[in-house]
Amino acid sequence: MQSSDAYVVALGVARALDADTDPLTDRRAGIDGKRALITGGVGFIGSSIARELCRQGAKVTIVDAMLPGYGGNPFNLDGFRDGVELVLGDIRDSELMARLVADQDYVFHCAAQVDYTLSTAEPILDQDINSKGTLVLLEAARKHGPEAKIVFASSRLIYGKIGYIPVDEGHAQRPLNIYGVHKLAAESYLRIYASVYGLDTVTLRIPNPYGPRGQMKHSRYGLLNWLIRQVIDGETIHIFGDGQQKRDYVFIDDVVDAFICAARSAVERGDVYNIGSNAGCSLEEMVETVISVAGNGSKTHVPWPEDYEANETGDYVANTTKIFAATGWSPKVALTEGVRRTYEYYLNHRAHYW
Repeated sequence: MQSSDAYVVALGVARALDADTDPLTDRRAGIDGKRALITGGVGFIGSSIARELCRQGAKVTIVDAMLPGYGGNPFNLDGFRDGVELVLGDIRDSELMARLVADQDYVFHCAAQVDYTLSTAEPILDQDINSKGTLVLLEAARKHGPEAKIVFASSRLIYGKIGYIPVDEGHAQRPLNIYGVHKLAAESYLRIYASVYGLDTVTLRIPNPYGPRGQMKHSRYGLLNWLIRQVIDGETIHIFGDGQQKRDYVFIDDVVDAFICAARSAVERGDVYNIGSNAGCSLEEMVETVISVAGNGSKTHVPWPEDYEANETGDYVANTTKIFAATGWSPKVALTEGVRRTYEYYLNHRAHYW
């Protein structure tokens, strides 16, 4: 049995033994009436967090600059728009952020430039949003909202070339692209503001999220969602190389649960946690799952692009034992079920995303 397989089996046994306590339910209690600010809250992850917080009775404020191409979509707030305060604004606006963070119980920091290829083409823009924007938020919190718990959406790309799987938080961090560098810088800001100023911060490193409310207009991020669009549109899916490259695809509902668990749990200030599905999946397997769920579609193998090696990290599967021990969080949605929910969502709402 490979090390990653053994890890999944052992972790599954440990969690089954602890299932009766349902620590997730305990940790998520008490959201009702709390005030929460979500940066990038009209986007994929932010709007999904907002939807769940509203369901649990939180008083939610969303700030989003609605920059073109970044996934901000008003339809993401469909069904609960009246339950949130929506502010059109930029996290780089220090006066605005100072006003918004005041009196918040939680800040979910999801606003970002999330296209690693664009970070290479426009590195100053990436630095401005992902590093400076985070610093502006932290300064606002230090001066005007020091009691708020800040949960930051980071990325697996801070690790760079993968040396072993499953990847734990102690893995070497040598990003292969500008996006990863700036995400790692933002993580460092949160750690320093926790240790020097006493802010209550926590970072979650996200692998490959997918699910409803993700952008579907281009393929630059959100790979699994994009393949679902290709199947819906009747296009042939291209698989690079032999298709055996392994990734960790985590469904959006599990991502949301991780953020809320991290916010509600007494984790160490400034700490960092991996999240993931606890099961790596090859590109070939993922494509076959999409085609099977849809009941149609086709695939073909194509050569890798000439420059792919510069950004290829190698196989990635997250070790999530640390966040489980600290918060009781574990993923619940298997790949086939997550793909089914995603496929059905876009079939029903494609007019709002294509």
